[in-house]
Amino acid sequence: MRTLTGIQPSGALHLGNYFGAIKQMLDLQKSDELFLFIPNLHALTSLKDSAKLRENTIEAAITLLSLGVDPDKTIFWVQSDVKEVTELYWYLSPYTPMGLLERAHSYKDKIAKGISASHALFSYPVLMAADILLYSADRVPVGKDQIQHVEITRDIAVKFNNEHGDIFTLPEFKVDENVATVPGIDGAKMSKSYGNAIDIFLSEKELKSRIGKIVTDSTPVEEPKNPHTCNVYALAKLFLDEKGALDLAARYERGGEGHGHFKAYLKELVWDYFAPHRDRKAYFDEHRSDVYEILREGAYKAREIALPMMEKIRDAVGIYK
Repeated sequence: MRTLTGIQPSGALHLGNYFGAIKQMLDLQKSDELFLFIPNLHALTSLKDSAKLRENTIEAAITLLSLGVDPDKTIFWVQSDVKEVTELYWYLSPYTPMGLLERAHSYKDKIAKGISASHALFSYPVLMAADILLYSADRVPVGKDQIQHVEITRDIAVKFNNEHGDIFTLPEFKVDENVATVPGIDGAKMSKSYGNAIDIFLSEKELKSRIGKIVTDSTPVEEPKNPHTCNVYALAKLFLDEKGALDLAARYERGGEGHGHFKAYLKELVWDYFAPHRDRKAYFDEHRSDVYEILREGAYKAREIALPMMEKIRDAVGIYK
């Protein structure tokens, strides 16, 4: 099973990124032929600072490698390092009806949130289709808000195949229903754009301060508390097995401990969980040349698969050789 997925270089990765996507990616390394890329071209729809985009891209690579992405098991590269993806993006454009893009929920949502309307933002699903179709991906793990993009990819592929034969694999989307929504410090879904995230690799002092800002109710220390309505508990149980979560819930229900105690406990959980990954990150921070080499090798492997596909596509559409 060939699975393709990506993580945008939109800034420091946070607990929502980890439990919402990265942890599942790491599990897929064990079972699937995993293609994982950093979509820096997509990031251009919202990030215009060139220096920041470059730094975010390498930081995303360092973070993913630190968390366990294994380049021996996963083809791991930066989107722009395989130039054929933008070529395919154009070849797919004539097979993409305007109405298909006009119905895209993501475009409407981003405009509503204040992102400037642009051709890049509008045609984002076509570039995403190129990402998927270029590598003949069978499956694309997505959140529910991204299902439509995979459906658009299938629609474009069907129109192209109807014209030129069965060139493209029709991908299926995969939504993990067991992935919980990770709350931010305000209780809303954790998101960098909402300013409520807890980054994975904060310093210990920064982590303590950030967790200290988690919104809780005003139940007195001595009274029992409901763990299931507490943002601290919702985050803590992500790090615990079933018994650990039950034990923590029992502490809430007994009373005698305040939210400050539970925040301190959460800080220790987070700090200890990512301890070995911090060591790996420190290594990659000091050896960025190793990271660039891993990405270069990953792009080479990706292009080995992309080039034969592009030969078929160029021939199908009549590009002069």
